[in-house]
Amino acid sequence: MKKPPPLTVAVGMSGGVDSSVAAALLLAQGYRVFGIFMKNWDETDDSGACTAEEDYRDVERVCQRLGIPYYTVEFIKEYRNQVFASFIEDYRRGFTPNPDILCNREIKFNLFLKHARALGADLLATGHYCRKIRSADGFGWKLLKGNDPEKDQTYFVYTLTHSILDQVLFPIGHLPKSEVRAIAARLGLATHAKKDSTGICFIGERPFRQFLSQYVPAKPGDFRLLDETRVGRHTGAAFYTLGQRRGLGLGGEGPSWYVVDKDPARNIVYVERGEAHPALFARWCLATELSWVGEAPVIPSEGLRLSAKVRYRQPDQECIVTRSTDGLTRVDFPEPQRAITPGQAIVFYRGDECVGGGRISARGPTLWEEQHGWHAHGLTRALLSPASAEDSSRDNFDRPAAKADLS
Repeated sequence: MKKPPPLTVAVGMSGGVDSSVAAALLLAQGYRVFGIFMKNWDETDDSGACTAEEDYRDVERVCQRLGIPYYTVEFIKEYRNQVFASFIEDYRRGFTPNPDILCNREIKFNLFLKHARALGADLLATGHYCRKIRSADGFGWKLLKGNDPEKDQTYFVYTLTHSILDQVLFPIGHLPKSEVRAIAARLGLATHAKKDSTGICFIGERPFRQFLSQYVPAKPGDFRLLDETRVGRHTGAAFYTLGQRRGLGLGGEGPSWYVVDKDPARNIVYVERGEAHPALFARWCLATELSWVGEAPVIPSEGLRLSAKVRYRQPDQECIVTRSTDGLTRVDFPEPQRAITPGQAIVFYRGDECVGGGRISARGPTLWEEQHGWHAHGLTRALLSPASAEDSSRDNFDRPAAKADLS
């Protein structure tokens, strides 16, 4: 019998070391490999340089070194419409969004995957630090954390489903970052010592607030304590996020200041001193737009016990997932969580398996609000029930019994 021809894999080449080594490993394993560089942004940084051009030159160098063909594709319009527009609108509403998750869902593992298939690829590979294995029934897939706990990226790809996982590979998910760099150095790849990219791709090295102010006009307002005492002025509530310490411009003797709440409607940013202030901690949150890697799990009346992250790099936290009376998903934590931030992702795990996640739509009352009598303060009130917070927030979400069970 003739041996079947090798599968063709398109590698999403970013110009970094991770995707470079992903391509090299696949080539060594006998796949037919070609690279695709994806350009999603068309602006220069403050120095007048387009960082995408530098990244593309690195892709050229790596592909030439490996002897594989390479292409480029632009999704600039699609990225602006499907990712960037939502990013800006969320900031205007008071959320703190994560555009990388939306980019993975809408662009990289959707439009980009389809483009790769149209070019003749059987599979798409990326340099993400995550893994996949067959489900026990042999028909689906499980999404697993990368073996390097400092680099695991399942938080950003929790929206992948079985049908998408069936078409993608993660060649470096089993490796530590140090070994990835060592492989790149041994192969003489131009990216072996290249600094990891950080932050949001379209912002680059410029200050975040400076970039955001081009799209969300600065609107100065008050910094206030939770008792409404004015303690300073800020440049606009949209530019601050819960738990933020740096860049507040508030001095004086005593512990550092932290953002503990926001009231977007009144353009107020609430601050208090101390990283362990009770206004930074809440026992539960609400999530929307849930996405499950496999079939949606059955949530029993007593709740589904999982673990979760409410931010990237956070250690897994025990949680109980239940349905609230209005169809939203409620997540309770035995241990109060710090700076649960609306707009960010909450991602669920069973051990090393990432089972899915969703978008944090609101947090429950903080420990400070519990101590002082919760009245749906600031951002919590605005986001729990924007249309009629006074009428509905207490009825649906103030649940002392659940709090007592988990305290």
